[in-house]
Amino acid sequence: MSDYNPSELLICISARQMEDNKAAFIGTGIPMLAGALAKRLYTPNLVSIFEFGGIGASMEELPLAVGDSRTFHRALAAGKISDVMEMAQRGMIEFGFIGGAQMDMYGNINSTVLGPQENPKVRFPGSGGANDIGSLCWRTIAIMIHDKRRFIPKIDFITTPGYLSGPGAREEAGLPPGSGPYRVITSLGIMGFDDETKRMKLLSVNPGVTVDDVRENTGFELLIADKVTQNEPPTEEELRVLREDVDPDKLYT
Repeated sequence: MSDYNPSELLICISARQMEDNKAAFIGTGIPMLAGALAKRLYTPNLVSIFEFGGIGASMEELPLAVGDSRTFHRALAAGKISDVMEMAQRGMIEFGFIGGAQMDMYGNINSTVLGPQENPKVRFPGSGGANDIGSLCWRTIAIMIHDKRRFIPKIDFITTPGYLSGPGAREEAGLPPGSGPYRVITSLGIMGFDDETKRMKLLSVNPGVTVDDVRENTGFELLIADKVTQNEPPTEEELRVLREDVDPDKLYT
């Protein structure tokens, strides 16, 4: 097996989570590489949706960001940001891929500010489309680095709603029933959410990682699946396609 770096591992694991013949809201960075890799190897009929209006782009060339003109290359449609947000509101987008600075046990994400709003330690660019994606897409997949500073009991600001305070809270807030966080893909493993409690649950670990490693790097009590599996490392084919076709200039890897 070839050597691979942490970013390549995250990209390959993320690509395997995508499903064919589904629409996916793709964000800047790792989600774009994962989407491009998935279209080449696993999901040729994946419909990629970009925030600035590109719908179903071929992803033959890697965009630098969601506003890059390459997000419209050979697209099924060239719309506007209002068009793609309306698609999400109508329930037409299955997956949403996002990131963040902090996350709690219910999958709520902060990508706005660290510390109090009036006197923050750090201020990030903010939501962009992350609130709409997490609110309206049926299944949200978050991609994050895993440590206790990021996975904490109470986040400083809710940019993107997860299951809010627990079972029923999304519905009470007026969000679509049946929508919400689906997977959290991190540098240590993959988490899902318990059907009853809506709390985060460890499903699988990355190569060389133990369940205790994940526990020690999580700032809240993490539920553990009855059988925790191990994620496969990147294959030779995944690495070849990623390095030669998806990101030959190493813009992100």
